[in-house]
Amino acid sequence: MALDVNRRFYREAAAIPDNGVWRIALDGKVVKTPARNPLSLPTQALAEAIAAEWAAQDAKVKPDTMPLMQLASTALDRVAPDRDRIVAETAGYAATDLVCYRADEPAELVARQAAAWDPLIDWLRERYDVSLRIAAGVMAVPQSDQALAALTRAVAAQDDFRLTALSVMTGAAGSLAIGLAVLEGRIGPEAATEAAQLDELYQAERWGIDPEAEKRRANQKADLVAARRFLDLLATGTA
Repeated sequence: MALDVNRRFYREAAAIPDNGVWRIALDGKVVKTPARNPLSLPTQALAEAIAAEWAAQDAKVKPDTMPLMQLASTALDRVAPDRDRIVAETAGYAATDLVCYRADEPAELVARQAAAWDPLIDWLRERYDVSLRIAAGVMAVPQSDQALAALTRAVAAQDDFRLTALSVMTGAAGSLAIGLAVLEGRIGPEAATEAAQLDELYQAERWGIDPEAEKRRANQKADLVAARRFLDLLATGTA
């Protein structure tokens, strides 16, 4: 049975062990991904959390309320068979990373960007021996081949599940620096959200809140929170 169901047709959802991996069973029937791949999960914690997402569904199954199931399915259906493209796409954010492009005025925004983003630049230097160049304004600044290669290696070193989380976080934040910092526990998803939304929030303070922009920012935060939880469940043995 696949994720693209509508009406809830099962009574119970459970995580079950199976030859070194974990699966989800709905009334004893094993769940498959939307692409009909076996839903093979590496930890009991992740399996139990995904089973809880299935158990929490009401009369209709709503995939957008099951972020962990979506992340696991993405890892198996999209990332595993197309790793090279996902690695290149994720690492590619470093070439135009959000944290490298700074305002030259007003002074308050310049100071906020420096306070939030300079520590990430410094952390990348310490962690990966990478020095990203910073630019003021919108003119593109080329990053060194050495820096881009080192960050590509960092992305490629992740397994399919962790790469999925990193890809989601990097895309949500518009920044590989932020994505890697959350992946490695340098910052949490809340701090990552604040760093990613810094410019927008500054403009909202000055000109007022746009409901559509507010909704987009909420979705952005939800993606970062879900991906971080996904990583935590990959790293532990129980939910």
